Amino acid sequence: MTFTVAILGRPNVGKSTLFNRLAGKRLAIVDDLPGVTRDRREAPARLGDLSFTIIDTAGLEDAKGEVIESRMRAQTEKALALADVALFLIDARAGVTPLDRHFAQWLRKGKTPVILTANKCEGGAGQPGMLDAYSLGLGDPVPLSAEHGEGLGELYDALAPFAPDEEAPEKEWVEDGKERPIRIAVVGRPNAGKSTLVNRLIGEERLITGPEAGLTRDAIDVPFTWKGREVVLIDTAGLRKKSNITLRLERQAVGDTLDALRFAQVVVLVVDANAILERQDLTIAELAAREGRALVLAVNKWDIVENHDEAMERLREKLEVALPQVKGVAAVTLSALNGKGMDKLMQAVIKAYDVWNRRVSTSKLNRWLEEATQRHPPPAVKGRRLRLRYMTQVNSRPPSFVIFTSKPDDLADSYMRYLVNGIRDAFDLPGTPIRLALRKSKNPYDDEDN
Repeated sequence: MTFTVAILGRPNVGKSTLFNRLAGKRLAIVDDLPGVTRDRREAPARLGDLSFTIIDTAGLEDAKGEVIESRMRAQTEKALALADVALFLIDARAGVTPLDRHFAQWLRKGKTPVILTANKCEGGAGQPGMLDAYSLGLGDPVPLSAEHGEGLGELYDALAPFAPDEEAPEKEWVEDGKERPIRIAVVGRPNAGKSTLVNRLIGEERLITGPEAGLTRDAIDVPFTWKGREVVLIDTAGLRKKSNITLRLERQAVGDTLDALRFAQVVVLVVDANAILERQDLTIAELAAREGRALVLAVNKWDIVENHDEAMERLREKLEVALPQVKGVAAVTLSALNGKGMDKLMQAVIKAYDVWNRRVSTSKLNRWLEEATQRHPPPAVKGRRLRLRYMTQVNSRPPSFVIFTSKPDDLADSYMRYLVNGIRDAFDLPGTPIRLALRKSKNPYDDEDN
């Protein structure tokens, strides 16, 4: 069994680009000119372990009669009727337009479930438009970049509940009341001991291991149960520097690994204790943080380290300097070869997963914000102090917050870091990415700040 997903939106928001991304090949013509797509197009698609049928549609336009735009809309309406779920795309860089609002109202009246998707969110330019999308009344927007393949993990989470049971291991709860499996991507440089670690955790030689680097090519899903908790471990190919990758097969293996990282919930970064957190390790950790995944460091081969105290001090220093965006990340020392540290690793994974899912009440956030701004007021701009009026959590997985202020563009990056660090410390959010955005308040007294 499978399910059907229709991609809808006004012209030129990136529907065909997303269609091609999910289909895995360039089936639909993509161009900057609006209205290139006229007929609906169907294709099989995959996103992680989800299989479904994807339908590309013409851009939604408010047209009636026999004009071509009206016939295009009729095809789109048929696609919506055929779909189990619709992806309603907006262009986050352009912001919410009157046409977006018109069709959001139309979709709210229909029977087909709708997932609001804010496209073109790469970089920071799409953030205001993504936040404005909440006003459409279609729930939390899924931020992504169809062109660059960013945000597919969040899209996976949004689509998984619509898949048939055998296709949807990511559902929050299965029918017998058990929690869904936690997807854990085991990543790292070649020969760090990833496959050995997975074999040790599951208690059998499920994966080929050896001293040769590059034995693992495909990302392999390995289900197992740890103390009654269902888990899916994903063993991956080692990630080398991009400049060192020349073979086509290795490029495909790396692509598989990056997909596994994006679709995971927790990323276990396996590092060699004798070469702790080298540049490539840090690159992988930064990628996991950028994708919003929970992170745990597995410091492997600890049994052959000569001076444990010295090695641990080097590790702490590197974490403090090189990975401030996941401050407090758990670093578990272990030996995959002899099995030491396996329980500690899984305990750290479960804790990281729980932190990644954590929500904080709005009242607690605003009490903290008042105290934080009194303790360290925002810097003055043109002689006037910025006011941070209100704060709320807009999402979890990872924890994401919005602060409403009079002049969001004027707040210094250093003060944003102060706020993020304060949130992390005050609400016990170690080792997980924290997303903080500023939005202009619509307070009637804003003129006092101008």
